[in-house]
Amino acid sequence: MIFDPKITAALLRKETGLRPALGMVLGSGFQQAITHLEVAREFAYGQLPGFPTVGVTGHAGKLVVGTFDNVPVLVLKGRTHYYEGVEMERLTFPVRVLAELGIRTLLLTNAAGAVNRLYRSGDFMALTDHINFMGANPLRGPALPGLPRFVDLTRVYDRRMLKVAQMAAKKSKLRLHTGVYLAVSGPNYETPAEIRAFRRLGADAIGMSTVPEAIVARQCGLAVAGISCITNKAGGDEKAGVLVHQDVLAMGESKKDEMARFLKAFAVHHANLGK
Repeated sequence: MIFDPKITAALLRKETGLRPALGMVLGSGFQQAITHLEVAREFAYGQLPGFPTVGVTGHAGKLVVGTFDNVPVLVLKGRTHYYEGVEMERLTFPVRVLAELGIRTLLLTNAAGAVNRLYRSGDFMALTDHINFMGANPLRGPALPGLPRFVDLTRVYDRRMLKVAQMAAKKSKLRLHTGVYLAVSGPNYETPAEIRAFRRLGADAIGMSTVPEAIVARQCGLAVAGISCITNKAGGDEKAGVLVHQDVLAMGESKKDEMARFLKAFAVHHANLGK
């Protein structure tokens, strides 16, 4: 079934008077990081036509509208992943809804493994670029009326939003790197040979999300920022031990206070742009 993002956006407009310009997608580890958000409305994804269900532990599957220090923000708590068997068109549908709602900036967050040897678990990375090794593209298929067919990704991660992220990290006392995120389909972790190859390609961190949303957001004209919480050494590192998803969530839990301060600071600094 093909869903229309305009219909879902119209439903949300009727349910809340807030009109945020900033949207956030909370990935693994970030689910408990909106403790500073004053919630106005909350919707389960199942209430929203076209939104895919979320089947991964640590992803709440809720759309939340609220304010950080009177700054309106729309938050997607959790995402669907390509490895769950959901088509790219469906898992990026929420981004198209946000664009219809008037969101102009999208902050994408995720948990990632460290490819760069200088990164430590508990660090953060602001995305400056990405490498798409997912084997699929969300723009594949019929051209959409009114949107560019061939999307320029020269600056997929907005430089002004990178500065906002750096200011927010400084205020929140986050150890923030800048680097390249490489996306794979998952759900298995990587082999040692793959990590050696990805390191040579210029990747600093690796994960299983974010890139499809970033591509669709750029097609819709949104400014994009990306933040990874480095929760572990990348798969295949002999010093990393056996990787399990619960360890990823545990690292996110240990960093939730820092993340919460960061998200609030990002919203406030974003609102102050141009003032």
